[in-house]
Amino acid sequence: QTGTTGVFWFNPTETFVDISQEDDESTTHFMSESGILDIFVLPGPTPKSMYGQYGKLTGTMRIPPMFALGYHQCRWNYRDEKDVQQVHDMFEKLDYPYDVLWLDIEHTDGKRYFTWDKNLFPDPTAMQERLWSQGRRMVTIVDPHIKRDDQYYIHREATKNGLYIRDNTGKKDYDGWCWPGSSSYLDFTDPKVRSWWANQFAYDRYKGSTPSLFTWNDMNEPSVFNGPEVSMQKDLLNLKGVEHREWHNLYGMLFHRSTANGLMLRDGMNKEVAKTKRPFVLSRSFFAGSQFNYVAIWTGDNEAKWDHLAISVPMLLSLNIGALSLVGADVGGFFGNPSAELMTRWVQAGAYQPFFRGHAHHDSKRREPWMFDEITMKRCRKATMARYALLPYWYTTFVDADAHGVPVMRTMWMEYPHVESLYATDDQYLIGSDLLVKPVVTEGATQITIAFPTVDNWYDVDTMAQVVGSSSSSDMEVQHLTIASGLDKIPVFQRGGSIIPRKLRLRRSTELMKKDPYTLYVALDDRDGRAEGTLYMDDEETLGHFANGEYAIAQWVFSGTTLENTLSQVGSGYREMIANGSVRPSDRMIERIIFMGIQESPKNLVLVADTEEQQEQQSIGFDYDAFTKILILRKPNVSALEEWKIVFK
Repeated sequence: QTGTTGVFWFNPTETFVDISQEDDESTTHFMSESGILDIFVLPGPTPKSMYGQYGKLTGTMRIPPMFALGYHQCRWNYRDEKDVQQVHDMFEKLDYPYDVLWLDIEHTDGKRYFTWDKNLFPDPTAMQERLWSQGRRMVTIVDPHIKRDDQYYIHREATKNGLYIRDNTGKKDYDGWCWPGSSSYLDFTDPKVRSWWANQFAYDRYKGSTPSLFTWNDMNEPSVFNGPEVSMQKDLLNLKGVEHREWHNLYGMLFHRSTANGLMLRDGMNKEVAKTKRPFVLSRSFFAGSQFNYVAIWTGDNEAKWDHLAISVPMLLSLNIGALSLVGADVGGFFGNPSAELMTRWVQAGAYQPFFRGHAHHDSKRREPWMFDEITMKRCRKATMARYALLPYWYTTFVDADAHGVPVMRTMWMEYPHVESLYATDDQYLIGSDLLVKPVVTEGATQITIAFPTVDNWYDVDTMAQVVGSSSSSDMEVQHLTIASGLDKIPVFQRGGSIIPRKLRLRRSTELMKKDPYTLYVALDDRDGRAEGTLYMDDEETLGHFANGEYAIAQWVFSGTTLENTLSQVGSGYREMIANGSVRPSDRMIERIIFMGIQESPKNLVLVADTEEQQEQQSIGFDYDAFTKILILRKPNVSALEEWKIVFK
């Protein structure tokens, strides 16, 4: 209650942390195998200021491309091009949104990365282009272990150029065992190796790759099947003669960073940064600073069990506490076969977590959303559609992470540090500051109890009814409320005082949603009737926002009688694009505004829009329900890229 502080123990060797609690004091004991004492104290005093300080040390979360926030469909393995097409076609037939289809290790020629099994995938370019023609992308797996085969060009070049980690004598390339069998491991601690690796993603090197193909870096701890603790021996040497024990925890980050650089280089980053597409890389291994490298993290191989669904929530919150925001767990569980109920609940949970991917082991039954029964498919589709509708909010929240270092998926204490009773809460969380989520993680559940901080009031996102009012007595109170949560219900609540943008038109991918209009959900604070929110806008895929200022931020404030849209920031590049017509206000229209908590109907609503010549006013039609306290403006005909006011008369 005196403030939030942090400690960053900067050491990539094997480390143990013991935390003991006695009375009102806690003691933390750090033990690292090697290295120097390198410790940073982050004084805070608030959670947000502490994360800003950490971001200055290690970098903040980069804004991912929009498609990274959509649904990803993966399996070890989709068998061949026909299988890929059939899965894609079924998503299309069912109007089920998804953005990325993934291929695991079996797509390669004998586990040789950057290759394709020509019998199963004879024309990978055409396969990717078919997906991309309908707005879908593909991800293939590329691991750090390289098959020791003199006929394999990657191994041949790595051996010739001396790019591998050495044995403990420093005289021989290390030989370990992984998916391809006998394998060597590239030394990503060396800049020349990272540069060489990045160049392998060039289109003329990675044959069959296209601009819509992205990368999954697995097994990058590094994993060695016949090594101690399934990794490399600690006395192996890098190219500078430094033992593996000194840099083990850096290896995965240096690997995925090099991959991300390769994806940008293939797209012409050295020629024109602004038009370079943002990379997408999924990694299993990471370190402090991984968030700065366009990487997603997942929790590794889990099982189709209820307790694995339950533990995924605190696991993802732990990663977010470490400032790694684009994180998720394998939806449905990697091993085993989920029941229809477990699959439904896992999809519902995944739809409200940052990285949303379904994945399964090759011994598991097929479990695409339509493989259960029609009602299960419809429930999963409904949850996925809710995810896609909220993408403008997710994207804007990631911009907040980029600008200020704050996590996207937040523990309750991050937003309510003064409420001590919420400190240990790890089964519910916030997306940004405005959505409270508590996934249902127990079999047969029909209701769930949620802890609402009563410094704010809360609205059910489905009914838009206020479920908890704010307390006038104390800002430290929590109200525990039991909510009906049958299989059709995801317990999600919007904070009073917030404005959240959604896109409600059903599309099958983020690419097809780019110019869709917004619906604003205005949830009034029940104390003063105010609300505010933000919308970030750019092209959703390139580095133009960073290199040329090609972005804009709309700020909404409702004061009780007036909803005002102002452009709080417009980058110089975006101003030029608006001026030359490549970006138009009509591309960012608002087609509906929904107010929650309006106590009485206004007599009239007037739009006041500033044009270059004069101030224009016109009446707006609306519907008001006195019972639900909901006011709906159906066609305000306003743009998020123009300044305007809607005045309640």
